[in-house]
Amino acid sequence: MDFPRISRRRVLAGIGSVPLAAGASAAGHDRHGRRGRPEPPHHPYEPDERPERPPGRRRSTVLRGADLVLTMDPEVGAGELGSLEGGVDVLMRDGAIAAVGRGLAAPPGARVVDVAGKLVLPGFVDVHNHLWQSSIRGGCSTMDVNHWLAACSQATLPKIDARDMYHFVHLAALDALQAGVTTVVDWVHPVPYDTTERYVRALDDAGLRFVYAMAQSSADRGLLTLAKKELIDPLPLASFQVAAHAEMSTVDHLRLLNETARDLGVMLNSHVLEHRDDRKDDPVRALRTVGAFGPGLLMNHAVHLTDDEIALAGARGVRVAHCPLSNMRLASGIAPLPALHRRGVRTGLGHDGGTNDTSDMFGLMKAAVGLQRARHEDPAVHPTIPAVLRMATLGGAECIGMADRVGSLTPGKRADVLVVDPGALNFAPRFDWTSQIVLNGQPSNVSYVFVDGWLRKARGELVHVDTGRVVREAERAAAHVRAAA
Repeated sequence: MDFPRISRRRVLAGIGSVPLAAGASAAGHDRHGRRGRPEPPHHPYEPDERPERPPGRRRSTVLRGADLVLTMDPEVGAGELGSLEGGVDVLMRDGAIAAVGRGLAAPPGARVVDVAGKLVLPGFVDVHNHLWQSSIRGGCSTMDVNHWLAACSQATLPKIDARDMYHFVHLAALDALQAGVTTVVDWVHPVPYDTTERYVRALDDAGLRFVYAMAQSSADRGLLTLAKKELIDPLPLASFQVAAHAEMSTVDHLRLLNETARDLGVMLNSHVLEHRDDRKDDPVRALRTVGAFGPGLLMNHAVHLTDDEIALAGARGVRVAHCPLSNMRLASGIAPLPALHRRGVRTGLGHDGGTNDTSDMFGLMKAAVGLQRARHEDPAVHPTIPAVLRMATLGGAECIGMADRVGSLTPGKRADVLVVDPGALNFAPRFDWTSQIVLNGQPSNVSYVFVDGWLRKARGELVHVDTGRVVREAERAAAHVRAAA
């Protein structure tokens, strides 16, 4: 099939120009922006169906007797991963890590979870995703990133209304949570404000910690401030970033977004050089021109950086989201992780929308290690097993300016915690558990998940979540989108 060459930037700019807003007044378009198409039938479900929040309060919890705890804090445990072995307890109180050690006393009324024979580590941090793209899972699987964006992403987003968006995002957020992701950075394309409201609600209802990276046109950039104030700031587990595309041809727009990010005191989040064709946009020059190329910038992908750009990123403190599964899926290339590491560039792991086919941080870690070993034919090349575990946890938190709150089991930090069960056919027998987390681990091995001390998954099942209903609602939403084709 012969496709015209089209860049990520051109595709996503096109998405922002579609008349999505409810009540769009363009002649010949309905309120969903579809020319000459009648109003869709009423949904077979109520638009405000939401999961019920369970009653009660956050309980203190003691994880009792873990065989291995990877704290990611060398001052708490041994080595670069802060390892503790043999009957180790973790105490969570008031949503924070209170203590890590042996023989910890359980506070009155505390939940005590026997984790003997199990592994405990910080929750995973996914530094780049587009959760709404669960709506096109497995789609356009023979295409590279540019054609996938045009045929799947750009073609689908205008058909998703606010009600359907809730169900796609809720599905994907719960999938991430059950796989051990406790913090996700969600880069969200320009959508109507009522859709933004539903999007944020879906993330909050899922119960994970999230960063809402919001893209917006220059004309509507006031919505960035409004969304942060009205939708994000009231939520204790939510944070905000300004999402952008960097290119010299629209550098004035980029400057306005960077100024907005600075005014709001948040990071700027931009796709940079995912595909080699993006070089013509000169994104690094654009980011430097507007004064954004520094520690307040998170660059996604960064696959085709030059050596000089890598050196500059290290010198300026720029952070990078590495998305190996997406780059593989969409034939984008292999990011220069060893070079980034040598230059001191902080790098975390992200699934990206291209692999919202499922959430699997274990697969992401394995791909990050395996791609570099295959390219360099060197089993010692960065990232090593310990390095990739750090990238998936504390390294990701460092990338988004949250290392003071999450990413390690350091007393005083927020209690985002995983319990991994190695007593499974895919994991046993024990040889080197640290390596086995990366090389053998699967989402099904995650038996407990805590976010800010709240129990979100127990004994392998999400708590207070009717997964069957979540799937049915996403299927209904998908049928509705297909009917709009």
